[in-house]
Amino acid sequence: MTDRVTVWILADQLRRDHPALMAAQAEVGQAGVRVALVESQSSLRRLPFHRKRQVLHLSAGRHFEAELRSAGYDVDLIKAKDSREGLARHFKRYRPRRLVTMSAADYAPRNWQQGSMAQDLGARAEVLPNTMFLVGGFNPIPDPEPGRRYVMESFYRAMRSHFNLLIEPDGRPTSGKWNLDAENRKPLPRDHRIPPRRGFEPDEITRAAIREVEASGFGVGSAEGFDLPVTHAEAESAFADFLTTRLADFGAYEDAMSRSEGVLYHSVLSPQMNLGLLDPLAMARAAEQEYRAGLVPLNSAEGFIRQIVGWREFIHWQYHRQMPGLREANAWNSNRPLPRMFWDGETDLECVRSVVKRLITSGYTHHIERLMILSNFALLAGIDPAAVADWFLTFYVDSHDWVVLPNVIGMGLNADGGITATKPYIASASYIKRMGDFCGTCAHRADLRTGTHACPFNTLYWNFLIENESRLRANPRLGPAVLGLKRIGEAERERIRTEARDFLDGIEPYASSPGEVHGR
Repeated sequence: MTDRVTVWILADQLRRDHPALMAAQAEVGQAGVRVALVESQSSLRRLPFHRKRQVLHLSAGRHFEAELRSAGYDVDLIKAKDSREGLARHFKRYRPRRLVTMSAADYAPRNWQQGSMAQDLGARAEVLPNTMFLVGGFNPIPDPEPGRRYVMESFYRAMRSHFNLLIEPDGRPTSGKWNLDAENRKPLPRDHRIPPRRGFEPDEITRAAIREVEASGFGVGSAEGFDLPVTHAEAESAFADFLTTRLADFGAYEDAMSRSEGVLYHSVLSPQMNLGLLDPLAMARAAEQEYRAGLVPLNSAEGFIRQIVGWREFIHWQYHRQMPGLREANAWNSNRPLPRMFWDGETDLECVRSVVKRLITSGYTHHIERLMILSNFALLAGIDPAAVADWFLTFYVDSHDWVVLPNVIGMGLNADGGITATKPYIASASYIKRMGDFCGTCAHRADLRTGTHACPFNTLYWNFLIENESRLRANPRLGPAVLGLKRIGEAERERIRTEARDFLDGIEPYASSPGEVHGR
C-alpha cells in the first residue's frame, strides 16, 4: 500500500495551477503525488471528431505530461477505453490512499465524479470546484428562480463589476456604456489586408499524434497543415501576437464575414482556453491593459472582454443550469435531418458552401458564421437540434458539450424555449449580404424572396415568420420583423410557403434517419 495521493487531471484541464495538484502537493509534498492522465477512447471517438481536434487533444495532453515530468512529477499516462477503466487500472497498479480531482466542465463526467466514482474505484475521493471558469463556488451571479429568464447582458454587467474590468473608480463602466456592440458591426472593406494568424510548426510529439490520427482513418476533415498551439508557451505566444496585430481591429470587424478569409481579426484561441492552456481572466485583463495603454480602441477591448467574461461564462452557466434536459430540447418541434451540404459543402448557396468548405479544411469558423449562417439556416429549415449540435461537436476544433449545447441548441436554434436567448437569431439574406461578400458570386439573389432566383434564406425567413406568426408576435424583440408581414398579401404568402416547402423537400439529407446522423 502506498502513501501517495493520486491527482486525476482531465484531458481538458491542462492548467499549470490545477487546484487538485496544488492541494495534494500542499498536503503530502510533490514526492507524495502521482498524476493520472487518461487518454479515453470513448471521449476521443464519441463522434467522428475533426482530425485537427483529435490531434490537438492528443498533442496538448502529451505535452502536458512532458511538462509535468520535467517539473519532477511522477505521471501515469493511461490509454484506456474510458476514464473509469483507466483509473481502475491505475488504482490496481499503484493502490493510492486517495484520489483528488477537479470537477469536470461537461455534465456526464461531472455527474460520475460527484456520483458513483469513489464507489466504482473503491477509493476515497475528493472533487474540487472547477477553476477553469470564473463562475463557480464564488459565483457573483444570483441564480434566478427556476424557469425565470436571465439575459446575458445582465450577467455580463455583473461579471464586469465583480472582476473590475473596464470599471472606473466611481463604479461606472468606462465611457459610461456597458456594451459597445453597436460600433462592432462593420463589414470588411474591399482589399483589406488582414495580419495572418500565427501558426506553430509541429514537433515530434505533435507529428506522432498526426500520424496516429491519420492512420486510424477516423473522423472528418484532415490533420494536414495542423499548426495550432499545443503548449502553454505556444498559446501565450499566440495570444501575445493577437494583442499586437489583431485586437485593435477586432471590435469594428467582429461580425464581418468573408468568402476568402476565415480568421479575420479573431484570436482563434477558444480551443486553448477550453483545454486550460490559457487563463480567461488573464486574457480579459490583458485586453483591458491594451486599452488603458492607448494601444487599442475601447470598442475592441470591450468586445473581446464581453466574449470571454460575458458570452463564454454565460454559456457555461446556462449549460449546467439546463442539463440534462438541454440535449433533448426542441421548442420549435424541428425534425428534419441534416442536409448533406453540411458535410461536404456542395451547394449553390455561396455562404454555406464557403463556410462549410473552410470548416472541413480547418475545423474553425468564427462565431457570426456559426450563428448567422449555419445555425440560422438550421433553424429556418427546421433541422433537428440534437443532430445540429452533434454536427457542431464533430466539426469544430474547440467543441465541448458545455459550449456547443447551450450555444447551438439554446442560442443558435432557440430550441430551449428562450432560456438562453430572448429571441431566435434569424435573419434574411439582407443581413448576410451586408456583413459578408458571399452574395456577389452566388447563384441566388439577395433582394428576392420568391421566384427562381430568390435566395433561399429569404424564402425560409419569411416562411418561418408566416408559420409562427402568432407565437412570434408575443416576443417584443421580434415586433418589427413580424410587423413586416402586414405588407405581404395572401397570394404572396402562399408562394412563400410553396417555394419554401419545395426547397426543403429538395435538400438531400445526409442520412436517412436522425439516429444515423447522430451516430447513435
